[in-house]
Amino acid sequence: MPRGDKTKYTDKQERKADHIAEDYEKRGVSDKEAERRAWATVNKDDGGGKKEGGSGRGKHTGHPAAHKGGEEGGKASASRSAASRSESAKKAAATRKRNAERHTN
Repeated sequence: MPRGDKTKYTDKQERKADHIAEDYEKRGVSDKEAERRAWATVNKDDGGGKKEGGSGRGKHTGHPAAHKGGEEGGKASASRSAASRSESAKKAAATRKRNAERHTN
């Protein structure tokens, strides 16, 4: 099988790569680079093609990269002042308390 051959990828993996590539293209990445990044992401998530190989068995998809969402977050909150964050926290606590009182009565 030559390098770059996609015959062992499932339809779902191909759709996933297409969606990822479209998103990169919307952000201004070139078509070729978007395609390269999309397939790299699919490979990172799934470990390559999942169609049955010589052993006659497919491979399980664990989606490890799909669980990285919270690692880089918090920038918006960090840029706010301490007083602003504190005010929001107090408001949220009051709302939780009010909702709890409604549900217990």
